[in-house]
Amino acid sequence: MAKQMYINGEWVSALNNKTFPVYNPATSEIIDYVPNGGYEEALQASKAAANAFPKWASKLAEERANMILKFRDKIIEHKNELIETLCLESGKPILEADSEINAGLNFFTWYAEEAKRIYGDIIPASASDKRIAVIKQPIGVVGIITPWNFPFNALAKKIAPALAAGCTVVIKPAEETPLTAFKLAELAEKTGFNKGVLNVVTGNPKEIGEAWLQDDHVKLITFTGSTEVGKILMRGAANKVKKLSLELGGHAPFIIFEDADLEKAVEGLIASKFRNNGQTCVCANRVFVHENILQEFINKLKEAMNQLIVGKYDEPNVTTGPLINKSALEKVERHVQDAVNKGATIE
Repeated sequence: MAKQMYINGEWVSALNNKTFPVYNPATSEIIDYVPNGGYEEALQASKAAANAFPKWASKLAEERANMILKFRDKIIEHKNELIETLCLESGKPILEADSEINAGLNFFTWYAEEAKRIYGDIIPASASDKRIAVIKQPIGVVGIITPWNFPFNALAKKIAPALAAGCTVVIKPAEETPLTAFKLAELAEKTGFNKGVLNVVTGNPKEIGEAWLQDDHVKLITFTGSTEVGKILMRGAANKVKKLSLELGGHAPFIIFEDADLEKAVEGLIASKFRNNGQTCVCANRVFVHENILQEFINKLKEAMNQLIVGKYDEPNVTTGPLINKSALEKVERHVQDAVNKGATIE
């Protein structure tokens, strides 16, 4: 049975009853189907979040903090299930998935505590009979759009601060990895959040994003993903002067000078470049090595790379999972061919 979206405390199918498959990238097998929603479902979710907002925002900071900690504890209680889900849909090895969830749990702990420390300001006034006070208040409904490469951590770092501030949320996870988001919604429901505080919509990313850009209920959109999509969101947000929080792509260099400790340099490059099989926004994209140490560095790097074991997440000693889909594989193959065409050799 296909998964359902979580809107206003209810598990619902897409209005058109259509679904799309979620694949295990290690085997290309279909592991589940999820609703192929769109514009109308996105509006239903944001309306539900808007209706839930006044009650959630009016809670004492300590009450919100306690609920977030209760949510965190529920996640810890079901951590093994989350690891299994995350591994299946993203292909990550178990240790890497475990590390991601641990990092995400820290966000819930941190922002639960920060909820109680949202202080205002007293600003020096322009006259002796005036006092200027700044009171910080929740902005309203927050639209959350996350990437596939960190199905749990990317959600945690957006959900936790939004709830801590008193905002309600609508979530659109990546099409490749929506099952972790559904699992989080299940745990939010078990935690006891009021209907509409947290909602999850899956389906057509263009329609869902457009709905939240146009809907006045959604006061802020937070997005992690490509620079190209970030530009689209910026253009759309400008029409409504809607606030945005964007974490976009980069092109990070890894620079190794002549006096570098090569053992540490190799260790650092392996950790950076091969995290999630190179599929993160902070992975090194280019490596610059001083010519006087180039060959020695290459030799040490080859030794380290030979220790990596690529495979399915539940196979023994696996260190590196698969690329997320066929498109990612083809992109890597194009990069390799381009390098060979320009003089590189494959060993």
